[in-house]
Amino acid sequence: MPNVMKIVVLDGYTLNPGDLSWDAFEKLGSLTVHERSSPAEVLQRAKECDILLTNKAIVSAETIRSCPNLKYIGVLATGVNIVDLDAAREKGIPVRNVAGYSTESVAQLVFAHILNFTHRVGDHANDVSGGGWAGSKDFCYWLTPLIELKDLTLGIVGLGEIGRAVARIGMVYGMRIVATTRNPNRPAPEGVSWRSMDELFAESDFISLHCPLTPETEGLVNASRIQKMKPSAFLVNTGRGPLVNEADLAAALNAGRIAGAGLDVLSAEPPGQDNPLLNASNCFITPHIAWASTAARKRLMKMAAENLESFLQG
Repeated sequence: MPNVMKIVVLDGYTLNPGDLSWDAFEKLGSLTVHERSSPAEVLQRAKECDILLTNKAIVSAETIRSCPNLKYIGVLATGVNIVDLDAAREKGIPVRNVAGYSTESVAQLVFAHILNFTHRVGDHANDVSGGGWAGSKDFCYWLTPLIELKDLTLGIVGLGEIGRAVARIGMVYGMRIVATTRNPNRPAPEGVSWRSMDELFAESDFISLHCPLTPETEGLVNASRIQKMKPSAFLVNTGRGPLVNEADLAAALNAGRIAGAGLDVLSAEPPGQDNPLLNASNCFITPHIAWASTAARKRLMKMAAENLESFLQG
């Protein structure tokens, strides 16, 4: 390999909008960072590089086959679905992602959504700022029923690393934890009980999705499953947008069939203005930020650089 690797980052802004450093990569070669790359720009920017790094910019088979010097593709995220793995395999190009960097950050946002539903801090604070408390006849008031988590049931769909972190937090609040598993014969972690998918949807007061997106899990939250939920139950999705049939969920929310939904992911990101969840009743959507705490992004940057350094060292 040449002594100086040409390293190109196709879309560095989301990972590092200016508050982190690319120094770890600059030490490994000649670095060019593009804030964003449109599909039309990817090939032109990648064609002379040795190392290609991407977060969400798609690296197609055409791009891979048209880059004669390409030796390594690094994904600055966990999912590798944005890279044509078959084309990379054909050319013997390793594709490395970064897993496990955002576990605590994602689990924290799950409970940010859950706690939003329990006390509606933002709604109450806004009402106080608008004069509601100053004009109250009583020393206190509340706009919605206030919910205590102790003894409520938290259902976790997918008990991987993030799911287990969510379970641990739920236990601290005194919640009862149930979860799905592909192997119900294996022992459940302490404090967790296995349930079938339908049992989990029927029993849970809060449901949090943490399973991978596969043909079997796509649309797993649909009208039929929502029908099994308690009218007082809430859905939280920080996993993958297509786990949810968005039209079915919006219809259920608008009809008051369930109590609310907290979503950090949608089927298309950014969403189209016609996405039915954008204006659905009692639906709170955050713009895919569960992974993006400063601490998690620092870990991601460090781990991605370590991946590349390991490759360069053979």
